Amino acid sequence: MTLATGERFETYGSTHLAVLAIFVVGVVVVTVAGRRLRDRPAEQLVRRMFAVVLLCVTIPLQVLQLTPGEWNLQTSLPFQLCDLAWMFAAHALWTRNRLTSTITYLWGITLTTQGMLTPDLASDFPEPRFLMFWGMHVLIVWASFFLVPGLRILPTWRTYRQTVAVTMAWALAAYGFNVVAGTNYGYLNRLPGNASLLDYLGPWPVYVVLEIAIVASVWALLTWPWVRRCDPAPVAA
Repeated sequence: MTLATGERFETYGSTHLAVLAIFVVGVVVVTVAGRRLRDRPAEQLVRRMFAVVLLCVTIPLQVLQLTPGEWNLQTSLPFQLCDLAWMFAAHALWTRNRLTSTITYLWGITLTTQGMLTPDLASDFPEPRFLMFWGMHVLIVWASFFLVPGLRILPTWRTYRQTVAVTMAWALAAYGFNVVAGTNYGYLNRLPGNASLLDYLGPWPVYVVLEIAIVASVWALLTWPWVRRCDPAPVAA
């Protein structure tokens, strides 16, 4: 028996719009909070509390998807980028690491927000899957704003290149698994069933190639303003 017992989630319905409104307000709050906390004694405590909250929200979702009633080979394995993004975000929040902060920032602002705008979700509020799905996505993006515009753990061209390399390694691994298992993690083997921005990029494999080029270009644009600024705050290597 699954935990889905309420109404079906409606894209841009009332609950979707409410979550997006909370998300936008939260972006402002965490950015301002990061700027005020930077280099202060309380910064480490707040960062690590943020990491713990993120883990408390995301780990139960991963466990839930592996239970007998929820297990589905097509969706339950942690092979989507968001399933990795929360791990990088937790590491960045705990350690102040520049590379994982850059990955959180670039993945969060572009790819995680795409999942928020066109969510592949059936469960509506207040079902556990709804709460944990939105908790994971919202917290990842909030972490990206807290870490970079807030705490100024700034990306560099080196961490940009490393992020591209990490992403390509994930894409090759996910594509290979999809071929063997008949899955579609990352939507690398076929378009998603629900409407998404990928629909405008053509059929497979054209949309995959275009997506890679567009994402890499957008990441470069997101990195460029920061490399022109000095970062006085210490960061982990």
